[in-house]
Amino acid sequence: MMIRKLDDQNGLKTYAVILETGDEVMACLEEFARAEGIDGAELSAIGAFRRASLLYFDWERKEYEEIPVDAQVEVASLNGDIGVDEHGAPALHVHVVLGRRDGSALAGHLKSGEVRPTLEIIVIETPSHLRRTHDATTGLTLIQV
Repeated sequence: MMIRKLDDQNGLKTYAVILETGDEVMACLEEFARAEGIDGAELSAIGAFRRASLLYFDWERKEYEEIPVDAQVEVASLNGDIGVDEHGAPALHVHVVLGRRDGSALAGHLKSGEVRPTLEIIVIETPSHLRRTHDATTGLTLIQV
């Protein structure tokens, strides 16, 4: 993982986080957030994965269903945010659209992704904190504003 701060003005910081073959995106993002003390940021990325695991939230059961992706795919779009949980630890919420060889796409909540050959992530840290807490109605951990 390579990190470079691109800008820092008026409390708004912009980083480039570049992942390489074999890096696991969610673990790297959590490590980055801890190292930089980020508790409120948005992120976007493009690149490719060797394999990935997506999640789909089943509303009736209030549970995530795993969607394994065991193939080389393009990361056509990756968007999300970094907040903190009730204990102050990084809380990542990332969605992704993955393109297959035939042009079809898969989309969902990103559980894991093994990078190959690269993932280019832009992180924009905001001066405000994003706090996530458990919501009893949905069973999800949601941002509280």
